[in-house]
Amino acid sequence: MHAEIITIGDEILIGQIVDSNSAFLAKELNKIGIEVSQIKSISDKEDAILDAMKDAQKRVSLVVLTGGLGPTKDDITKSSFCSFFNDKLVHNQEVLDHIEALFAQYLNVPINDLNRAQAMVPSNATLLENRFGTAVGMWMENDDTVYVSLPGVPYEMKHITNNELIPKLKTHFKRPVIVHKTMMTYGWGESQIAEVIHDWESNLPEHIKLAYLPNLGRVRLRLTARGEDETVLTDQLDRLFAALDPLIGEIITGFESELPIQAQIGDFLQKRGQSIATAESCTGGRIAALLSSTPGASAYFHGSVVPYKTDRKLDVLGVPKAIIEKHSVVSDEVALSMAKRVREVMKSDYGIAVTGNAGPTKGDSDAAVGTVCIAIVGPDNEEVETFAFGENREKTLQKTVNKALEITRKVLAF
Repeated sequence: MHAEIITIGDEILIGQIVDSNSAFLAKELNKIGIEVSQIKSISDKEDAILDAMKDAQKRVSLVVLTGGLGPTKDDITKSSFCSFFNDKLVHNQEVLDHIEALFAQYLNVPINDLNRAQAMVPSNATLLENRFGTAVGMWMENDDTVYVSLPGVPYEMKHITNNELIPKLKTHFKRPVIVHKTMMTYGWGESQIAEVIHDWESNLPEHIKLAYLPNLGRVRLRLTARGEDETVLTDQLDRLFAALDPLIGEIITGFESELPIQAQIGDFLQKRGQSIATAESCTGGRIAALLSSTPGASAYFHGSVVPYKTDRKLDVLGVPKAIIEKHSVVSDEVALSMAKRVREVMKSDYGIAVTGNAGPTKGDSDAAVGTVCIAIVGPDNEEVETFAFGENREKTLQKTVNKALEITRKVLAF
């Protein structure tokens, strides 16, 4: 069961916006056993849309298009669908009523002719309700291929996908079971891991594939199994990963759920009724941004202090001047003090602190560029460590964020 995703919009092709819709759709389709074999971005031109639709039909059973459903002249997906399916646009009163209700509730202005035109839809399309916008989704079929058109606005597209499209796909297609499990490692590069686990990888069953996912200081190992019985596949993955422990057990930090690590931390803290705060010097609030990105984060994330300048570590955070003078601003002692102080200032159970020289110059410390100290302090434990992350500033910052979250996960012990 294969699908293709087509994103429509010149704004994507010129780099004005980033295509996040495809990543979301691919993940959601994969969850129900539909494998995305290709993702394509095309311009707002009818010939480009028609060519892409015809080309995709040669390869896949499902084509999902996003974009081009707005009220302006450059939005031509509906008319392109009519050309492809030899159909015509017809007025749909239910869609118009919905549009008028949205305007009355949120905008309090009368709709114009462009808005009314949103109620014109292909006569043979099955409509997918869009509760949050004026552009409905469309489902149409040609021979054995299903074509779905969704709005390009991400939150509208996601709502239609989760509430309309996925349930309909589940009943329409017979799908295989696809199971993923991802192991997290830290400390070795992917080539070193690949060398050590070579024999293990070579003996994987035909229906199970391994992928290496490196990301600045950590490597994730993802096994994907395809079959008919989810329980059997899950058991196979568990046993295969267990066989890795004697080979690379020293670098294994756990398994990744569908939640990103920051959401896992938040979920764990919320269940225990605990909280966390950050004090970030070199990372400038990047860790806080991740921790607060999860809906409901206010239940466990108390806030952040960004004492980027050394003096602010003293007068805002309250790090003792004597510690900085004795050990330097980039040191385990200062990181530990920052974590303790932010915990007190923010009245949180846990405090994360980072201080370092990300470069390109050394700043207020003599520590080498790329040196970063990370500390985690909790009610009953504390951990601090110094790392040498190299001279590339952006890589150092990302490695620091990744490592800080991984140490936090380890300290929380979940």
